[in-house]
Formats: sequence, C-alpha cells, structure tokens
Amino acid sequence: VQLVESGGGSVQAGGSLRLSCTTSGYIHSRACMGWFRQAPGKEREGVATIGHDGITYADSVKGRFTISKDNTENTLYLQMNSLKPEDTGMYYCAADIHGGYCHVTYDKGMDSWGKGTLVTISS
Repeated sequence: VQLVESGGGSVQAGGSLRLSCTTSGYIHSRACMGWFRQAPGKEREGVATIGHDGITYADSVKGRFTISKDNTENTLYLQMNSLKPEDTGMYYCAADIHGGYCHVTYDKGMDSWGKGTLVTISS
C-alpha cells in the first residue's frame, strides 16, 4: 500500500487547510488510518485517527480539525480550521491495514506511511 499526501502549504494563523491522502492498493474499510505530524526539533505526534474503534483526536486539535475518509475514493482527509503557528510541521498519513488498535496516541501499529506534506502557519 502506498500513501501520498497533498494539500499542505503556508497560511496565516486563523486560516484553514485541507489535507488529502490518496492510497494505492486495497485498504479495507475497517483499517485504521491516521494523521501524524512532526514539528522541527520535536518528536512525531498523533493528530487524528479513524478506524473500527471510531475517531480520536489529539487534545490540541479537538474542535479545530476533522478527519474523514472516503472509502469509494480510497482517500483520507484532514480538514484543519483555526490554524495556529504551533500546528506547523510535516504531516504524515499512515495506515494499519490489519485493523489493529486504533488511537491517536498509538502509532506502532501503523505499517504504511506517506512521505508527508508540509504545513506552515505564520502568526
């Protein structure tokens, strides 16, 4: 399975971006998919996941970001509103095609990763 992110860019604080992750290869609807990010000099952190367990968000993005998935188009989305400078980073799409434990705090089950799309938020 290959994952390709798009939609990153540079916007001012308060703006919005919509990230997309297209997949090649079959991913069943119960697979866990998610968005993770890494800011310069910081460790990677989970942003949002969607799977058979439901949807989870990092506390820092709750109420601002929305994860969704279009199974017919094999595409994962992340709608990001009210962006803040601290949202800056490389955003990665990931998938656990085996449909294991799915939570924003757990990335060890993810076995496929995209190369990332850069999001830069200016104040």
